[in-house]
Amino acid sequence: MFFADRWLAWVLLPLFAVFAAAFVVAHAGALGRRLTRTAAVRFPTLAALKLLAPSWSLSLRTLTQGLRLLSVALLMIAMTRPQTGRTQSRVVTQGIDIMLAIDTSGTMRALDLDAYRPIQMRRDRLKVVKDVVEEFVKKRDNDQIGMVVFGDEAFTQCPLTLDHGILATFLDHLEVGMAGDRTAIGSALGRATQRLEKSSAKSRVIVLLTDGRNNAGTLPPAKAAEVAKSLGIKIYTIGAGTRGQAPFIQDTVFGKQVVYEDVAIDEDALQQIAKTTGGAYFRAEDADGLERIYDQIDKLERTEIEMKQYMEYNERFAWFVTPALLLLLAEVVLLGTRLRKIP
Repeated sequence: MFFADRWLAWVLLPLFAVFAAAFVVAHAGALGRRLTRTAAVRFPTLAALKLLAPSWSLSLRTLTQGLRLLSVALLMIAMTRPQTGRTQSRVVTQGIDIMLAIDTSGTMRALDLDAYRPIQMRRDRLKVVKDVVEEFVKKRDNDQIGMVVFGDEAFTQCPLTLDHGILATFLDHLEVGMAGDRTAIGSALGRATQRLEKSSAKSRVIVLLTDGRNNAGTLPPAKAAEVAKSLGIKIYTIGAGTRGQAPFIQDTVFGKQVVYEDVAIDEDALQQIAKTTGGAYFRAEDADGLERIYDQIDKLERTEIEMKQYMEYNERFAWFVTPALLLLLAEVVLLGTRLRKIP
């Protein structure tokens, strides 16, 4: 319930306070006059009168004096136009369709994105990426998001969907090497473009993350970028990994050992892909940097949401006027009949 003319309360409340005070003072004065009035009937003793039980009508008469105050209060509430109803909201949004292309090649086992941790407590690159991407997805409630994974080949792990819960499940099941140990960047872009080709969204975006260079597949990355551009698809590329050597855990005859291997990202190719399609290239050398990159992409690609509200309401002043009139009627009837005072 809400009150359409609730501003009247600032006027009615002081008036009610004055009325209530005057009402109380008037009744107190009348009671004082009765107590000081000289009795018309004289009794030689009050002993007999003290034995009489007080009438219940005397107590009830005191209660009826408050009916008028309650009636006035209810009428004043009715004057503020109480209403009930509901508000309906309709969200009009022009969504963005996003395909995530995630590298699961063998080099994603590197332990360099958590360099601040002891080596035995570090997450591999893929684990860091999964955690960051999961947070990115949580912020995109109104967008369809899908996922392509790539290594030697590229395949759709999850088609475009608004069910981000199922997407999170697929994301959690990603493993290093599940698509092969090499890196087919062109194939990944081609597969993601294919998924977005028939999309009717106002904006279509591919976010490609890799830690290497294209060394597998038959589709050149530059050609895939041209195809995406012709379809109006924007590509953001992310290179993940430190520069120089990165640590890996390998099984040896002496057990698990930390070895360092040279890693290289083809930044020129990734920059050209992004430039061709109107996107941007980012380099992440640690987990915090990767988080900032996805946050930046999140801000760059936002949907415009328009919310329209509709209100349906009913006037409810009768809920207060009716009991107020009934209370006044009850006061009049009681004071004119059973609670009638005879001078």
